[in-house]
Amino acid sequence: MTDLRFRLADDADLAAVVRLRDDAARWMLAQGVTGQWRPGELGGDHFRRIMTSGEVWLAEAADRVVGAWELWWQDEDAWGPQPPTAGYVHRLMVDRTRVPSGTGRQLLRVAERRVAEAGRPLVRLDCLAANARLRSYYLDAGYRVAGCKEGKPQPGGTPKAFTLLEKSVRDVPVG
Repeated sequence: MTDLRFRLADDADLAAVVRLRDDAARWMLAQGVTGQWRPGELGGDHFRRIMTSGEVWLAEAADRVVGAWELWWQDEDAWGPQPPTAGYVHRLMVDRTRVPSGTGRQLLRVAERRVAEAGRPLVRLDCLAANARLRSYYLDAGYRVAGCKEGKPQPGGTPKAFTLLEKSVRDVPVG
């Protein structure tokens, strides 16, 4: 999709981001992916908090939010204390009813470019250890498994095991 526009979210976008996240959770459940996301699990307060400590990015097409992701500058719950060498992508999501296959990968590339522009050489993310399909998606996008985090705290839920993945963005063009 070439007509995507990307921008930082603000308070006026909170309802759209929550809708997108809930729709993605419903899609996961319909695909038999349980234990990852649940509709209604995260509200506007969550995304507002992320906007104060990190970034929430939107992808828009035809003036509608069709994708989003969170970009954090630290993630001690998953990675422990780290030097400032990475950006951490969370909650990569697309509106599957409005965008073609491959749009998530396009959003991921924009996130990677943002991390490179910030001068950090690594993009890190994590996924539920039991979600082989999502782990494969990130491996196919050039990420490598960097470890596993047992007992990672979850918003409103019990701690779970996650696969930690990372990718070098030293060679990603910036500008």
